[in-house]
Amino acid sequence: MTLTCGIDVGGTKIAGGVVDPEGNVLAHSTVQSPADHVEAIEDAIVDLVNKLRTDHPVEAVGVGAAGYVDRSRSKVLLAPNLAWRDIDLRAELEPRLDVPVLIENDANAAAWGEFTYGAGHDVDDLLLVTVGTGIGGGVVLDGQLYRGAFGVAGEVGHLRVVRDGQLCGCGKHGCFEQYASGSALVRNARAAAASGGHAADAVVERAGGDPDRIDGKMITDAAQEGDAFAIEQLANLGRWLGEGIAALATVLDPAAVAIGGGVSEAGDLILEPLRVAFAKHLSGLPHRPLAEIRSATLGNRAGLIGAADLARR
Repeated sequence: MTLTCGIDVGGTKIAGGVVDPEGNVLAHSTVQSPADHVEAIEDAIVDLVNKLRTDHPVEAVGVGAAGYVDRSRSKVLLAPNLAWRDIDLRAELEPRLDVPVLIENDANAAAWGEFTYGAGHDVDDLLLVTVGTGIGGGVVLDGQLYRGAFGVAGEVGHLRVVRDGQLCGCGKHGCFEQYASGSALVRNARAAAASGGHAADAVVERAGGDPDRIDGKMITDAAQEGDAFAIEQLANLGRWLGEGIAALATVLDPAAVAIGGGVSEAGDLILEPLRVAFAKHLSGLPHRPLAEIRSATLGNRAGLIGAADLARR
């Protein structure tokens, strides 16, 4: 049985796991991410892999990095939340680990994990949209991970949906993630709560009376308990997601769209308005099939599972 190790490198933590060919995680560990120091990140990855393979013979390592990865799956061109800039990460890690290493964008790795072992296991064409602080994505077409000519396809969060809209961290205005992410949910809820009235009272109470302390979990918890203000905030987010995903589906024509990330934990409070908006804005209806909108199933381990499987292949 071939065992591989998947590493998911984020701005706050690095998660790793030993994964078997059926997608089972046999060992798992996390460490804090020293995001501002190139050598320290590499040291943390090496230490984590060595810890994980103490009791498991690992034959290859896949690293999911939150950034742009070149077509050769070797160099990280840019990682906005990490210190990596034009660094050949595979060349740095392979001599230290003494096994083959593959580098992949983290959302691409998660899409492959969901396609192989999760929400997309029964289709050949899958779009994964991860909704957290921002929006990430990955595309599988005809059973293959689509990476584009330069390796940087799938950055769905930076599709422009509003001309001259909200300033995005990428430096452009009006990006999808500025309207359909967890950050957008919190920003809009705080603004609505601060504008006066009593509609947001239940959520503000959870925030200790300070609208600026409202977070996504407070909104979701209040909505799940039936609070009308919180329900509408999540529904508005779902509508934005549905409209943006309709534009993506017009180009990609996936059989299924999997919704992952922390915000997706709200379940049908987001998914139902998302499905309605998706059907409303998808061109060609009713004369074309409607892709199924699904919840991702692998949770926060999708990236490391996908990275491990890509390294095995």
